[in-house]
Amino acid sequence: MLKFQLFSNILNTLKPKSYAFSLLAFSMLTLLSLSTVTLHAQQENETQQDTTKTQRPSLLSPSDANNQLKADAEDKNPTIKKDFIDKAVEAKEAFYKKTGFKIGFDYNSLYMGATESLGNNNHTASGIARLYGRWDLIGHGTNDTGGIVYKIEHRHRYAELTPSQLGFEIGYAGSLHPLYSNQGFRTTNLYWRQSFANGRVVGYAGFLDSSDWTDVYALASPWESFNNLAFSVGSATIGGLPDGTLGVMLSAWLTDKVYAIASITDANARATDIFKGFDTFFSDFQTFKTFELGIVKSKEMAFVNNFHVTLWQIDESNFYGSPSGWGISVGGTTMLAGKYEPFLRGGWAKDGGSLYEASVSAGVGYYMGSHVLGVGLNWGKPNETTFGAGLDDQWTSEIFYRWQVAHQFQITPNVQLVANPALNPNTSFIPVVGLRSRIFL
Repeated sequence: MLKFQLFSNILNTLKPKSYAFSLLAFSMLTLLSLSTVTLHAQQENETQQDTTKTQRPSLLSPSDANNQLKADAEDKNPTIKKDFIDKAVEAKEAFYKKTGFKIGFDYNSLYMGATESLGNNNHTASGIARLYGRWDLIGHGTNDTGGIVYKIEHRHRYAELTPSQLGFEIGYAGSLHPLYSNQGFRTTNLYWRQSFANGRVVGYAGFLDSSDWTDVYALASPWESFNNLAFSVGSATIGGLPDGTLGVMLSAWLTDKVYAIASITDANARATDIFKGFDTFFSDFQTFKTFELGIVKSKEMAFVNNFHVTLWQIDESNFYGSPSGWGISVGGTTMLAGKYEPFLRGGWAKDGGSLYEASVSAGVGYYMGSHVLGVGLNWGKPNETTFGAGLDDQWTSEIFYRWQVAHQFQITPNVQLVANPALNPNTSFIPVVGLRSRIFL
């Protein structure tokens, strides 16, 4: 942690004027971070379990409520171990096996600060409380279950500016973090989940989060992995991505190695007032559609040995005032030596209100038991219909280290380096330092 603070102080004293410096700075930070995490890499009993942390036959995002519940219950091998915590987790799992009811709660905090901004604010902080769970009402204990899934949140700020606003405050045509805002109460998920054909087909119907299944991979969760949207769903080229949105989703294993996912949801969704979706979906019928086709090495490693193509289309939105559009995203990841996960992802969009018209992201995740180091580099071309014509391309690098302090407590320091911020004519380079925490029960 001391090395991150030292590096941030050095960056604050420098005014680089070239993209070359940003790459040099990123390389320096990577070396510093790698030297820090070698202490954890020495824990041999953790590295033996690296691949088990990503073995999950689900086709959905790590932050999907069902997958989040599974991940929360997994053995963490944290730095600090407490028997009473493990017993509490075991008791919750035993209650689920008996009743089909499972509940989770977490509290997330994020601080982000930039070296400069266009206005007077360059420091942000926000928190999010989430209550999420599932209740299996049909077929509990079998592969073909049906039941209710829910996720209710409260998003609130600690400072005048929230992390979701910081990008535009510093002149960055992108999202340094898409989630931390001051919306208050919202319902992200409230739907019926049904599996068929011995679990090979899964359907959702109700109020959904379209980022739960669209262009996902193991490091796609902004709750636990990269902060920047460029390293998450669609590499920031997908317009809309509504949550708390009325609609349906269907995913299916076509063979043991080929899958397909399709969905249609309300483009005018408001997670702070979900029941208005009954009016907007059926009256306006302005929708967001996705279709994805993917190939995996095996179902158990679907998250990390995966290549997929995602097509999306969104109608013009009366409520948000965004134009219609469409696009394509492509992503590929693989797992090497049980702990290295390189990825290459990209997307292209025609209008639709997306942040980028074209984007390419590459990087690697390094798993050390429950601790994860992630490094990524993105090139993005701002969408002309969103920001206007004549803007420069942007380069963004990011590094994070997720430290599993205790079974139910994570701390994630993070640094983003923005080169050529398209909306800021005053500088060619801005570092952004972040610190994220998550405690869950």
